[in-house]
Amino acid sequence: MSLRALADRIRWHYSLIAKWEQGRNRPSADAIIALDTELGAGGALLAQALHAAMADLQHSTVTTNPTEVDKDAEMERRQLLHLAAGMGAGALSSDEPIRSLLDPSLSEPRTVEDWELACADHLHAIHTRPAQQVNGDLLVDLLTLQRQITSPGRVDLTELHRVLATLAAYEGSVLTRLANPGAALRWYRTARAAADASGERDLRVRIRAHEAGHSLYGLRDPATVLRLTDRAEQIAGDAPSTGLAMTLRIKAHALAAMGRHDEARQALRLFLTVAAADVPAVAGFWEPSADGRVDFTAAQVHGAAGRVREAGEAVERILRSPVLGYHAHVNARLAAAQCTVVAGGIDEGVRLAAAAIASLPQAYRNVMVTEMARRVLRAVPLDQRERSPVTEFRVLAIENGAVA
Repeated sequence: MSLRALADRIRWHYSLIAKWEQGRNRPSADAIIALDTELGAGGALLAQALHAAMADLQHSTVTTNPTEVDKDAEMERRQLLHLAAGMGAGALSSDEPIRSLLDPSLSEPRTVEDWELACADHLHAIHTRPAQQVNGDLLVDLLTLQRQITSPGRVDLTELHRVLATLAAYEGSVLTRLANPGAALRWYRTARAAADASGERDLRVRIRAHEAGHSLYGLRDPATVLRLTDRAEQIAGDAPSTGLAMTLRIKAHALAAMGRHDEARQALRLFLTVAAADVPAVAGFWEPSADGRVDFTAAQVHGAAGRVREAGEAVERILRSPVLGYHAHVNARLAAAQCTVVAGGIDEGVRLAAAAIASLPQAYRNVMVTEMARRVLRAVPLDQRERSPVTEFRVLAIENGAVA
């Protein structure tokens, strides 16, 4: 489709579209919505534009390499128009994010209290709804927040940066679940930049630990995750804090994933010591009494090493608790399955894993679950991977697409 044809379709002047394509200016929100609606993009163009806007925000709040930022922004502009021109005019389904952006009330600045409520709402959605449903609503609020941060007469900028760091980290976690690692990492960069701009040390550490934890689910290799935790530890210092507890937890996970089991056990002990220091709970990041993270870390560290008793005790504590998150009990069962395989019970372990996966509705089988299933499969010795129970589990969890 030519730019002139595109201009006719969205009723925007050709010269403006040419300027957008050349990078001389950027489409307005209304223009982006028109492109998305007319071409049936289903919110994809909105997401591209939001990434570009967040790149601008990161540039305005953090000292970065200007040439690199300019190149990223130019790439986002061209991706936006090329994606629009290459799409067919399919029927547009009901798209709540786009309708929400047309709501005039969203142009009114929100209070910090309103934004904190939005964070709580999105966290609840992450715990209870399929990731695909959560994504659109998060993008709407991120765009609204970006407008408020960059608008004249802004107030409470530090607080808004804290909110942005939280919501951007949530979006990174949702995109991790949706098997979109590139976009997830970009959102985590935005989250880090916003946390740094807030000046709050523990927030900076929490965001980095959150990123490192989700990076173990297909974003990065464990060695890179370990480097991320080392950097977060440097920022945190030695005093017990929420961020330090989160960081040490992920360090133990990364070491276990690398097969460094003695070091992982040592890291687990240090993590448990800091966690026992009664560091403050922070919704979405550290809620040990509600989300089972302490026991899940123990289950993962001991399970990867084949310590059946220790892993089993941790898993049982999780299964007896009403923990947050629809995947928590399933992943605990997968950790037990991994431990069983490592300890030599290959057929039993993969059957346990298959039962755990089958207990979760298809719409909820995202990467946070699939990666746990892969850990079970990786624990099977190479010469045993063609056993019937193993191949059946591989088909169920991986080849048939556990990710929805």
